[in-house]
Amino acid sequence: MFLVFGICLQYYTQFWQFGFKKIFYPILFLLLCFLFKSKIFTTIITAITFFFIGVFSVFIANDVNYDNYYKKYLQESSKVVIVVKKVLKPGFYYDKYEVELIQVNQTKTRGKVLLNIQKDSLFNSLKVDEILHVKAEFKELIPPLNPHQFNYKSYLAKQGVHQQIFIDNYQYFKSKRQHFSLIGLSAKFRDFVQASLRKYQFEKDELAVINALLLGQRQDISKELIADYSRAGAIHILAVSGLHVGVILLILTIIFQPLEKLKNGKYLKITLIVLLLWMFAFIAGLSASVVRAVTMFTFLAVGLTFKKKNIVFFSLVSSLFLLLIVKPMFLFDVGFQLSYLAVFGIIWVQPKLYNLWNPKIIIINKLWQLFTVSIAAQVGILPLSIYYFEQIPSLFLASNLVIIPFLMYILIGGILLITLAILNILPQFFADIYGEVISWMNSFVSWISHQEAFLFKEISISFLTMLVWYVFIFFGVDFLLQKSQKKLLYVLSAILLIQAVTFFEKKQKLSSEAFIVFHKSRFSIIGKRSGKELLLQHDLDSLKFKNDNNIKSYRVSEAISKIKTTNFNNFIKFNKHNILIIDSLGIYKLINLEKPIVVLQYTPKINVERLIKTIKPKQIIADGSNYKSYINRWEIICEKKNIPFHYTGKNGAFILTK
Repeated sequence: MFLVFGICLQYYTQFWQFGFKKIFYPILFLLLCFLFKSKIFTTIITAITFFFIGVFSVFIANDVNYDNYYKKYLQESSKVVIVVKKVLKPGFYYDKYEVELIQVNQTKTRGKVLLNIQKDSLFNSLKVDEILHVKAEFKELIPPLNPHQFNYKSYLAKQGVHQQIFIDNYQYFKSKRQHFSLIGLSAKFRDFVQASLRKYQFEKDELAVINALLLGQRQDISKELIADYSRAGAIHILAVSGLHVGVILLILTIIFQPLEKLKNGKYLKITLIVLLLWMFAFIAGLSASVVRAVTMFTFLAVGLTFKKKNIVFFSLVSSLFLLLIVKPMFLFDVGFQLSYLAVFGIIWVQPKLYNLWNPKIIIINKLWQLFTVSIAAQVGILPLSIYYFEQIPSLFLASNLVIIPFLMYILIGGILLITLAILNILPQFFADIYGEVISWMNSFVSWISHQEAFLFKEISISFLTMLVWYVFIFFGVDFLLQKSQKKLLYVLSAILLIQAVTFFEKKQKLSSEAFIVFHKSRFSIIGKRSGKELLLQHDLDSLKFKNDNNIKSYRVSEAISKIKTTNFNNFIKFNKHNILIIDSLGIYKLINLEKPIVVLQYTPKINVERLIKTIKPKQIIADGSNYKSYINRWEIICEKKNIPFHYTGKNGAFILTK
């Protein structure tokens, strides 16, 4: 707990800015404090120690804190040398890569940026560990431009990426020398495997799922297929994680079981198992999900070999502690959070659920075991899952009960498939059968995902609501495990807490009023919110309006129940503010307006200097429907006249509240 608190406090406040040398003094002080034998004092010092371990792990992991951080050496036209560290999912116009800056001009540096290279069919994609010489302008990452939009800037910041570069294929040249890393070696091996598999005429979705299941690569999976797996509650099957590593551990344990008959055989067995687990992690690209799963199961495998008590819980805590020290930013990874909460739920809840019924038939017993594992995992992740994904796939049991029993055979078949493909001796009929199995799995998941009646969508909860639901789950499960009046009182108190938070948030949303100018390139969306009703003036057709994520995100997160399309007729009165909307016609009426807020849309052909002189606006807003050249000119004029200027494409949606 204190380790997590230390990580969070240091990341969000950066309060420790005293350098690496100063770390020595608090460590020395804490070590001296351990000499005291007082139990209370020792407990306090232990908590403080874990707190500072969290603080220092974030400080050490942050490239910004090093003297050779690249930003300190950037000039107006710097020549930089970069190494490709990761190939990311491409965008519509650009191929994307995470790269490390190893040199700025003549200085060796460190630090990561996002590299965007314009797509060109004449050029091959870059490979991990390739070294490039680039001269480009560094740009800040764009924050979310609309309320409740995914914060890609914050997401990349947690990966240590704070800037980006945009270039085309003629603005860099590759170095003849090449960087070497385990991740690069892993990427080369995966490329070789993928090239071997492409010879066997797999369908696009089949090959994409094979890459995800066995090689940990999800870049080629279509958005539609990912959406199907997500709606079916089976998205974890596509990410190489604890489920896959657990199955592989089970397979390896069975294979190497005979070794225990040899002298010191159990040591040989565990050594081989751990080596093969990490070999699998290497093949899967040492991604965050694979590393945390293999780390956890390494501890588990060692503990089971030496028959340690409470080994599962020990493995969970030990792997968590080790990973957060080495990679503290894992704490903010959604997959990391869901993975550990799911395992905690299984450890805590599953044994008690399983003991409720003891079927004698082996197949039914195994299905009951799988059923209780799925329920227990959901107990651990449900509030967090709703918080992030705003949906409950209630048919997750159906997808898990059907797919997971066959997952071991799918993985064994996949490993055999890859081995034979690499050796170039894979029979076409085996490839066809395996591809058909993957196709059936995709079809089943797609069918489950389209049972709309069982998918509860657009459920939005706040961070505070998520926390109080976890309080209720903790006390509720604790009461069911061991009933007492005291524990019942805790459960009832948790229910009251949920009701209080829900009432407060509902009241707050009912009384909320806002004027919003959303950002959408080439379009204009202006809204006025009163409680649960949202009035919108927009120029979207019915299909675009229905599918617009900006409006949907705002509606769901703010619990809007009614949206009406309207025409504000170029004027809105919002509280004490007069808001004048000027469109392409450039016509506006002056009816004793005192310092209005002016919204410019559709590039009106007006003289902004005259507008400022005539009506003396309080502020000028330009949305995404205006031409950039006009926006730049308006901004310069407003700066000269000391009038605040807000462009939604740069500053985000303009929001005025009550």
